[in-house]
Amino acid sequence: MITSIQGLLVEATPLRAVVEVNGLSYEVNVPVTTAERMPRAGSVVRLHTLVVYREDSQTLYGFASADDRDFFRLMIDNVTGVGPKVALSIMSRLSLPLLVGAIRSGDIATLAKCPGIGKKTAERLVVELKARVGATGEAVHALLAADGSVPARTPHADAVAALVALGYRVNDADEAVRRASLALGAAATTEAMVKKALG
Repeated sequence: MITSIQGLLVEATPLRAVVEVNGLSYEVNVPVTTAERMPRAGSVVRLHTLVVYREDSQTLYGFASADDRDFFRLMIDNVTGVGPKVALSIMSRLSLPLLVGAIRSGDIATLAKCPGIGKKTAERLVVELKARVGATGEAVHALLAADGSVPARTPHADAVAALVALGYRVNDADEAVRRASLALGAAATTEAMVKKALG
């Protein structure tokens, strides 16, 4: 099992990266949320990976964090009708904190807005993962409070809520806050992320 890959980032698009390691180039499918965090082509990159074997293919999926990879695996292993392509689409649209929060709170509307899934698949995500969200190891423990619930107030969640109150759609607000957080760093305050997202 290939659990990570580190090498020279030869090429990157919003859904694919080519990483060269010791003269071999690996094509890695990535969600947009990972592509946003990758360095420029020509830099060294490290991706946490999962290989999916099918009868006719072997596909490598890469993520910026082990948490994202573990949640991707959780979706494809436990949700009927959600394969790697649909899971990648979901993770491209929603950041992990927002995705976990939507599942825990049963927010079908937010999940159904992801490309490739409708209301029924969104409902299956909630039903089949709600009880498992606390059991994904380190992937979700960092996002959950000690009692297993999603923290009600985090700078990321507060910034998303502020943008939604200003009229942004949830998915657009989440994307804007992710970009602001990347630009400002992990210690950014809610106010700073909102200002950066609006600017």
